[in-house]
Amino acid sequence: MNAAGIAKEKEQLLDDVRQVLASTEELIDATADDGSQQSRELRKRLADKLSVAKVRLIDAEQAVVGKAKEAAKATDQYVHENPWKSIGIAAGVGFLLGMLVSRR
Repeated sequence: MNAAGIAKEKEQLLDDVRQVLASTEELIDATADDGSQQSRELRKRLADKLSVAKVRLIDAEQAVVGKAKEAAKATDQYVHENPWKSIGIAAGVGFLLGMLVSRR
């Protein structure tokens, strides 16, 4: 799998985690009326773990964004240092994609 595919997978995973966290918050809010001691303890533990998960998610998002920026800078630097190579590579990739699309 290439770097773009991995980045897309990471972003999808982060989106999935965000949805799970949001659903968990909704569940905690929905069960707030249940007054049993066991339910209150469970909601408290769940809320604590939810806040830890949110912090970790924010850290993971920052790491993904940081790596994406590094990759963009490296690509930009390569293109500036090797403009003709970059044009040649882009033309080659475009040619190959055009051949693949025209066969279908």
